Amino acid sequence: MRLHALPLLLSAALLVAGCEPTPSQAGREEIQEQLVGTWLREYEQDGAQVRRVLVLEPDGRFLERSRNLGPVAAGERHRHEGRWLFDGTNLKRHYRLIDGKPTAAPTVPFAAFQIEFNGSHEFTGIDNVRRRRLRYQRVADGTEP
Repeated sequence: MRLHALPLLLSAALLVAGCEPTPSQAGREEIQEQLVGTWLREYEQDGAQVRRVLVLEPDGRFLERSRNLGPVAAGERHRHEGRWLFDGTNLKRHYRLIDGKPTAAPTVPFAAFQIEFNGSHEFTGIDNVRRRRLRYQRVADGTEP
């Protein structure tokens, strides 16, 4: 009787083990959960100081708002929306609305960068295409750009 039950128990154990996430899947899901929230990036671009807030929702939606602090184009604001995901290495965003308008050519509606966490409240995005590093800091929900 015991020998007959052993294959059944082994099959059940393999079936249950097959349902568990692999270490890489678990790591990806953990990082994706860690990315959910509100992130601030402040930088200079084309002579202007820019403040950008990125909100990553748990359902895969994102909202990105920015404000130009000057001296060039001071007060200029932008609002973009779309879908995001973390593939295990890269944070990927597909922009669907840019300043309230659906994306269309020649606008490239995608952004992707490799993620490196610098603690739980900061990450660096490595843009391998443009060869730059983007520093984001976690901020309180509702933070304005």
